[in-house]
Amino acid sequence: MSSQRPVDGLQLPAELLARAEALLAQGGRRLLGIAGTPGAGKSTVAELLAAALGERAVVVPMDGYHLANRELARLGRAQRKGAPDTFDARGYRALLQRLKTPVAGETVYAPLFNREIEEPIANAIPVPAETQLVISEGNYLLLTQAPWSDVAEVFDECWYVRVDPAERRERLVARHMHFGRSRAEAEAWVESTDEPNARLIDGDRARADLVVEWRG
Repeated sequence: MSSQRPVDGLQLPAELLARAEALLAQGGRRLLGIAGTPGAGKSTVAELLAAALGERAVVVPMDGYHLANRELARLGRAQRKGAPDTFDARGYRALLQRLKTPVAGETVYAPLFNREIEEPIANAIPVPAETQLVISEGNYLLLTQAPWSDVAEVFDECWYVRVDPAERRERLVARHMHFGRSRAEAEAWVESTDEPNARLIDGDRARADLVVEWRG
């Protein structure tokens, strides 16, 4: 299988595809986690890998388990959206556990986070029973604090994507501006929310099976 299948002009390093193929060679349904800080490129790595594997793989992002905006407002957490306690961690783990043991003929439907409306959408990602590899990417897959601490054990393997911090911050500012914030608002959000989360996430990277130095 070639790694020369670009997504937005990027290509997956051959060694990552080879590692995924080795995981698939074990047989049965396999779960691969791709963790990292906000803006590290984990979703890009996941998309590139899924493109290379074709129908054998599907991406199920952790972000589908964002709490809805109305619930964040009720809990008083709207200004910290993206922090560990603004997700349904136990619901996410329950989905992973269900995906780990597919039932013949059954399609499992996973949620998707829509950045245009900043809300999760239920039942948006179909995962047929014959799918060999489920790739799930997200910030908190390796976190040691409860209720996230038992998520990592569900995966067969988990990678950690790391990128230059200055580049990561600029990516985040550009992302927030793309979705409607001014530069000042974007920079303030990165410093108040994304950076504290990044420090927390990076502190648990030693739990990863592989650290990917990403330059994409």
